[in-house]
Amino acid sequence: MTTPSLPYGLDLNNQINVDKSATRIVATLENVTTNELRELDREATAWFQQNLPSAAETSASGPFVMFAYIAKRNIDGMLTGTFVAFVLISLCLTFALRSIKLGAISLIPNLVPAFMAFGVWAVLVGEIGLASSVVTATSLGIIVDATVHFLSKYQRAQRTNGASPEEAVRYAFSTVGPALWVTTAILIAGFAVLSLSTFKINSSLGQLTALTLFMAIIVDFLLLPSLLLTFAGKDERRGEASSLKPVNQAAE
Repeated sequence: MTTPSLPYGLDLNNQINVDKSATRIVATLENVTTNELRELDREATAWFQQNLPSAAETSASGPFVMFAYIAKRNIDGMLTGTFVAFVLISLCLTFALRSIKLGAISLIPNLVPAFMAFGVWAVLVGEIGLASSVVTATSLGIIVDATVHFLSKYQRAQRTNGASPEEAVRYAFSTVGPALWVTTAILIAGFAVLSLSTFKINSSLGQLTALTLFMAIIVDFLLLPSLLLTFAGKDERRGEASSLKPVNQAAE
């Protein structure tokens, strides 16, 4: 539909085709989340099927709709892949440290920081975007690195020096503790600078990664030693009970 009085580009050809057999509907929205956009897309498709049978096969298009579904697929894939990576890393740690107990314990300090960071993020922001979904994968290597250093020093103190669990934890703190604090502080500062970006994807990535690393150092210094002492204490009590039992039987 071209009107002679209008210059080229201001007619209705971008909304209605020449033979008037098809039209385009444009929806202008406020700033909505990807979940809200996907829900609107489903409701619009259902409305077309009920009220416009000729447009029943019509689907929404545009960059906003496209990235809404890309973000959903990316988030699902990243979370699934990251969980599998955590399990494989724990299996590798079990093989490297030659201890099923330490391999199982390593799962907790590797998983908990991400859950804590996403929990805080849910309270403060309440939305996981395309960049935020990759935070766990990007920070995974850093988190695992700190756990590996602490567990290796703990095991070395026990096997080489014959240290008790408490002494092994102190040895791990004294050997790798300062290094973990310094490296984590540097990384948090670096990602905090990235969070100052005006580009939202970079800003969210920097903020959530820095938060995850902060949670990781807290878990490695507070929760991991407690787990090691708890499970080691149980093993020691079992060993003492088994060593006392033959003596008591002999005395009887």
